[in-house]
Amino acid sequence: MSAPLIVAIDGGNSKTDVVLADGHGAVLAAVRGPSSSPHNIGVPGTIALLGDLIQQVRKEAGLGSEVPLDRAEVYLAGADLPVEVATLMTAVGEAGWAAQHRVDNDLFALLRAGTDNPDAIAVVCGAGINCLGRTAAGAYARFPALGVVTGDWGGGHHLAQLALWHAVRGEDGRGPGTSLVEAIAGHFGLPTVEEVGIALHFGDIPGDRLTELAPILFEVAAAGDGVATGVVQRQADEIVALASVAAGRLGLRNRPVDVVLGGGVLRARHPMLHEAILAGLAGDVPQANPVVLDAPPVTGAVLLGLDALAATDSAKAAARHSILNSRSR
Repeated sequence: MSAPLIVAIDGGNSKTDVVLADGHGAVLAAVRGPSSSPHNIGVPGTIALLGDLIQQVRKEAGLGSEVPLDRAEVYLAGADLPVEVATLMTAVGEAGWAAQHRVDNDLFALLRAGTDNPDAIAVVCGAGINCLGRTAAGAYARFPALGVVTGDWGGGHHLAQLALWHAVRGEDGRGPGTSLVEAIAGHFGLPTVEEVGIALHFGDIPGDRLTELAPILFEVAAAGDGVATGVVQRQADEIVALASVAAGRLGLRNRPVDVVLGGGVLRARHPMLHEAILAGLAGDVPQANPVVLDAPPVTGAVLLGLDALAATDSAKAAARHSILNSRSR
């Protein structure tokens, strides 16, 4: 009997990874596409894009259309609320990609990629920010993560906006002086940050370039600027708050728990931010074990499929190794 086949999907705000693997943990093919978040392209657009990527990964693996897939593990940014997850579950089922399927937020894949421990929390700080916790008993703690309207603060896009906001106010006198002024104006080759704002308004600087300011914020903070340092500390406080609240909801605040840190902002390990997070966790969740994710989150989608198939530990280790190996090539 041939091994069951899993198509595993991690769909973020900037890219989508699709992996085809078997029940022994062998990775048969992998492809990457653009954002598949339904918040960005709508549910029909998400299904169409994922369908194309699944066809691509099947072709890469040499699978004919007659070969059935056993499981589709689909984890997407934008699958935040129960009604959104339910809508996507129905749409994926109607697409008929596999005999069985599961859809949920992409944080589930990130959390599973970061740890095998059943008591764990994941905080992602990439373009946005979110948190998910779980226990061995099957309890979960999660947040709506819809931005400011649901109380969120931080993430790369917000940090970039704040860097420009503080720079403009520092330049025109409404706020304290800051080295962000010279750093941001110089980055865009303009005399003032006011002109940067105007250029963004008219589209002379494309809006997506605003994200370039988050790394500048961390550079200026590392050089000792008080305003930038305050923003970085606030981001650390938010990350610790998310983990602490999730731990409290799950009864894990005073128990050993892995805290997986993922997303581009956290994976960069900016020393000031990283050290502030470690210090905050030590105070609020004293038995926390912080883990900076070193595997692609799609690894977690594959592992969740293998969990569902009751695969062996050696199969799961093989999948981890294969995905890390393919990334390094």
